[in-house]
Amino acid sequence: MGLAWWLVGLIAFITIIGIPWGKACFVMGQFSFFPFGKEAVSRDVLNQSGDIGTGTLGLLGNIIWFVFAGFWLAIGHIISALACFIIIIGIPFGLQHLKLAGIAIAPIGKTVVAKP
Repeated sequence: MGLAWWLVGLIAFITIIGIPWGKACFVMGQFSFFPFGKEAVSRDVLNQSGDIGTGTLGLLGNIIWFVFAGFWLAIGHIISALACFIIIIGIPFGLQHLKLAGIAIAPIGKTVVAKP
């Protein structure tokens, strides 16, 4: 799924206006490969102040994201989670895929940080 995030990021970079979404795709793609010990949090909660990605423009960006890519990436993570749940050793990976499916719906305004 990390490769899927990066592919969507490359497509977003091809369209010049998609560069902010492409940046988020590469961050979330790396997060897909190494999800343990990290979590995605809203930047306004982390910084105690809003920015362009956490306000009205961020909401609009997340709506556009959901329509073009977020829905499909979320479905991919859910299918991957179901595949991981088949064996016992895959359950932690399946849980991480479910977490990533929630992030795939609206990644604008979030950042990845290490868990305390």
